[in-house]
Amino acid sequence: MEHLEKGQELEVDEQKWVYDSSFDHRGQTPLRASTGAWKASLFIIAIEFAERLSYFGIATSLIIYLTKVIHQDVKTSAKSANQWIGVTTLMPLVGGFLADAYFGRFATVLLSSVIYLMGLILLTMSSMIPSLKPCASGTLCLNPRKIHEVVFFIAIYMISVGTGGHKPSLESFGADQFDDDHPGERKKKMSFFNWWNAALCAGLVLGVTVIVYVQDHVGWGQADIILTMTMTCSIVIYVIGRPFYRYRKPGNPFMPLLQVCVAAFSKRNLPYPINPNELHEEPKLEKAQERLLCHTETLKFLDKAAIIEEQDFSEKKHDPWRLSTVTKVEEMKLLLNVIPIWLTSLPFGICVAQATTFFIKQGVLMNREITHRFILPPASIYGLAACGMILLVTVYDRLLIPLLRRITRTERGINILTRIGIGMVFSVITMIVAAIVEKKRLAMVQADPLHGSATMSVFWLAPQFLLFGIADGFTLVGLQEYFYDQVPDSMRSLGIALYLSVIGAGNFLSSFLITIVDNATTKVSGKSWFGKDLNSSRIDHFYLFLAAITAANLCVYAFVTSRYEYKNVQKTTEAAVVDCYQDDGHGTRRG
Repeated sequence: MEHLEKGQELEVDEQKWVYDSSFDHRGQTPLRASTGAWKASLFIIAIEFAERLSYFGIATSLIIYLTKVIHQDVKTSAKSANQWIGVTTLMPLVGGFLADAYFGRFATVLLSSVIYLMGLILLTMSSMIPSLKPCASGTLCLNPRKIHEVVFFIAIYMISVGTGGHKPSLESFGADQFDDDHPGERKKKMSFFNWWNAALCAGLVLGVTVIVYVQDHVGWGQADIILTMTMTCSIVIYVIGRPFYRYRKPGNPFMPLLQVCVAAFSKRNLPYPINPNELHEEPKLEKAQERLLCHTETLKFLDKAAIIEEQDFSEKKHDPWRLSTVTKVEEMKLLLNVIPIWLTSLPFGICVAQATTFFIKQGVLMNREITHRFILPPASIYGLAACGMILLVTVYDRLLIPLLRRITRTERGINILTRIGIGMVFSVITMIVAAIVEKKRLAMVQADPLHGSATMSVFWLAPQFLLFGIADGFTLVGLQEYFYDQVPDSMRSLGIALYLSVIGAGNFLSSFLITIVDNATTKVSGKSWFGKDLNSSRIDHFYLFLAAITAANLCVYAFVTSRYEYKNVQKTTEAAVVDCYQDDGHGTRRG
């Protein structure tokens, strides 16, 4: 009876307070009723909406601004846009590390949002202040003033720095608001990710429609004012939510991994134990946030870091530079295992880069007239990619997954890496379709040089954008899930940063490929695939080249994933029996 009463008291206590190593804004144990869950996450979703609105409002029309206002040629503008998007999506690697190791996620989001806002203010000034405008007069000039170019590029790269801290930290901070050990909050957490993606897509669609329309028909400066005001309001909303948030203490995630490497190297000559159970592991403490990992047979040379020597038995506290736990060794293995997946995802990132550069530029030269009074801004066609992604995610979640669950008898239906691979197949199809459409457009230009492709509807581009949305729904969502799940638990922000870096590195590689192909085709045929404009270019050949690269990479990806071993999480029952299960998203268990 006494045990029953104590159990009931403990249950009531856990219903009142949150014991998941988080703390409230006063540094105390959070009260469940007044912190976290929806009351906190709605503030976080608001700032994600504002950031995506600003980002896509700038990114999708950047190549148009570079050619129309700064007057760069098509090759230079594509490289400039790729480089900016590349920096913007690689900066989260820095921001994610700083958030996990030093500043914490709340502070990192706040600081990066302020830097983001400063960039938007500077961008607005470059278009509105007379001395910073591209031209001294109100007329269009062929050579914009240098001061405008300098201020413009400083502004957009400040936005890159702001995004670097914002993107990897905000989603992780939002997920921190839900207690995984509480059944009710765990269910709400699943809904949180749905609303998160809804806010992201809403920001994207408004960015490529409303903001781009203002840029095209009212003015670039007026559009920048809207973005600046929206971001200002979202920061205020984010700060207002401070008393409702749950926070987590940062800690350097790389130090234990470095200790594993040092310990493994110092014990490299020791014989490997016959029984892996002899390797060192610390027992899991009650209510400890850290999950223990089971031993795996891959990268066995790292296991030597967990070999217990005679002198270790006499020490109460072990030196982590000389003796690591199995969990720390396995976390090092996880980090090494994600490298091949990251590398084989890069060709997909190169294909994605075309959607915000050459795809948009194609739309500029086509018929965008919807009615006699309304002409569709070229960047707005990018909204079809978001529609394709929303369509895919809906069909995938409501139709495909229930069907696949019945077929495979697993919780997820298909594992994460298979989902990523399916998206890569769609990216190959997208590039082939894009090449066919561009070839048709060039044929119209050749048949009627006077009007070119101005009579060809911009909705000829709809299939390639919709297909890209479907590819994103498989691969990008899969990559996000993969890098969040398969990195050490202490590196969640860095995991999201790794997912974003696939797109960033893809943009840099796209810019590099353009240079290589430009030089190679000039030497071989005397005429580059990249001319002064798209009508004098052969972008269709470039699309087929990317399709071939991605198809070849698919073979490598299939080989890598066939040998991949997922995270092995350890659960301990009340009988102290260790139960290992493979965290592959399949819901399978391995004892």
